Amino acid sequence: MAASSSPNPRRAAAIATGAVLAVLAFAPAVFPEFWLTNIIDRALIYGIIALSLTFLAHYGGFVSLAQMAIAGIAGYTIAITVPEAIPANRLGLSLSYAAAVPLALLASTVAGLIVGAIAVRTREIYLLMITLAIAVSFYYGVQTNLEYLNGYEGIRNVLGPQILGLPFRDPQVFHAVTLATAALLYGAVLYVVGSPFGLVLQGIRDNARRMSALGYHVALHRIAAFGVAGLIAGCGGILSTIYNIGISPGQVSTHATISILIMAVIGGLGHPVGAFLGALIFTLVDTFSASIYDRDRFNTLIGFVFLVIVLVSPDGVVGLVARGRELARRLAAFSAATWAGRRRQALVSPAHPSTDS
Repeated sequence: MAASSSPNPRRAAAIATGAVLAVLAFAPAVFPEFWLTNIIDRALIYGIIALSLTFLAHYGGFVSLAQMAIAGIAGYTIAITVPEAIPANRLGLSLSYAAAVPLALLASTVAGLIVGAIAVRTREIYLLMITLAIAVSFYYGVQTNLEYLNGYEGIRNVLGPQILGLPFRDPQVFHAVTLATAALLYGAVLYVVGSPFGLVLQGIRDNARRMSALGYHVALHRIAAFGVAGLIAGCGGILSTIYNIGISPGQVSTHATISILIMAVIGGLGHPVGAFLGALIFTLVDTFSASIYDRDRFNTLIGFVFLVIVLVSPDGVVGLVARGRELARRLAAFSAATWAGRRRQALVSPAHPSTDS
């Protein structure tokens, strides 16, 4: 009996993930500072925010356009509470980053729960429009708030804490923290979707009425999913604020909101890694659009890339890779079968007539 030699998909995925993490861990020694800061770290930050959308879309069945706004809530919370921010906050708060970061994550999680409570009864296009309305309302709200959020100019000089005596915005320090945060959140999402809560959430996505009949509180699970996504987006919002040395309404605009959706769809909503793949493609196009075509035509260029990927693979880059792997498996199986058939033909050769002496 022949033993099966097909590789374990989970093991292969774990090996691939470990290899990518190893490459990224040594990126400061391999890549120039421009690539490290402007490409890799920016893609990781975008990927974290897009990860919150992917988590909701794939495992909960919700395509939320409020994730950039929730990330902005975390960013503004950091900006108005740390003492070195310019202009100085008028709330009378002066917190260390050790206190400001948990407060910002709490704010983004609560914001996610509130968005979930508002949108929990809707699905598909109605959910999309409600979350878009929330995002647009937040954008115009921060833009017109001059007293506390400094309106259009935003809040500057958010530099981050000292880590082991080194400034947070040191390229190597910032990369290490960003990579560790992205890896932890990626692993956390994979763990959550395999936990009882994640399995119930996927069951609700597939058939909410049946899960309700089994005794599960459908609305509560959906709201909790938005809370988890809010926490993920909040981590990206904090890193984005420190990366940009501040935050302004432009970072939570409608353009930024749609960009997160584009990243998630380009990478593929079928797996958490798609958020980071889409973010990397988006960042590369954004950075080099001036060299490729024209900086003023960035929207045209990213739209063309989006259209090509979606037409070729509706599941994004993740789906394209899965199809390529399946094709390679079938070709390998076909080649093995062909080789085995030829070998059998060679072994079964016609018998030579014996000669009597």
